[in-house]
Amino acid sequence: MGLFTDSSKLITIGRTDFEELKGIVRELAAAQARTEKRLDTLALRIEELAQAQVRTEKRLDELAQAQARTELVVQKLSESVVDIRKQMGGLAMAVGYGIEDKLMPHIPRFAGKVFGIKADIVDRRNIVYPDGGYDEANIYVEGEKDGQKVYLVGECKSQPGKRDFDRFAGLLGHIREYREGAVEGMMIGYHYAPDVENYARENYPNIKFFKTFEVERD
Repeated sequence: MGLFTDSSKLITIGRTDFEELKGIVRELAAAQARTEKRLDTLALRIEELAQAQVRTEKRLDELAQAQARTELVVQKLSESVVDIRKQMGGLAMAVGYGIEDKLMPHIPRFAGKVFGIKADIVDRRNIVYPDGGYDEANIYVEGEKDGQKVYLVGECKSQPGKRDFDRFAGLLGHIREYREGAVEGMMIGYHYAPDVENYARENYPNIKFFKTFEVERD
């Protein structure tokens, strides 16, 4: 055995102590190896995460570009829809005017036969109000009924719908506020869906509705 001394005491280390120390060193070396292996695995994982982050950022950039393209397409579609609506509105207006022009010669007789109105004026007219606003009457009749002033206002649509009756009822109400005398209304169209006819009868019994051939018929 060996002897190690210092100024205060004597320490003795035997073979068994050396063997234990070697075992501890081996364990530490093995632990170090495992640690290094885990560090290598961690480093690899970090590299994989970094690459995944790069791919994610690239994908996000691609999605952002795709969204920008989509927004551009949506904008163009919206502009197209607005243009189509304008064209459809113009077409509907043209059809309405076509109905009016076709029926105007028959209106004086029809107003007398159906409404008992002796027509003095038959026109397509803008009804102007004191505030400068106005409503357009597709068919406008001024006349007399039972010796009283009366107005007959007509709306022409190719196929009137529920909203057309709603809007027309509002127009008649507005006209009544500014016209002295009775104001009667009629809706004229080529065709009415059954549910529209029921809706008109239930909600607007004071608005009579007719098909175009009924106005033309003698």
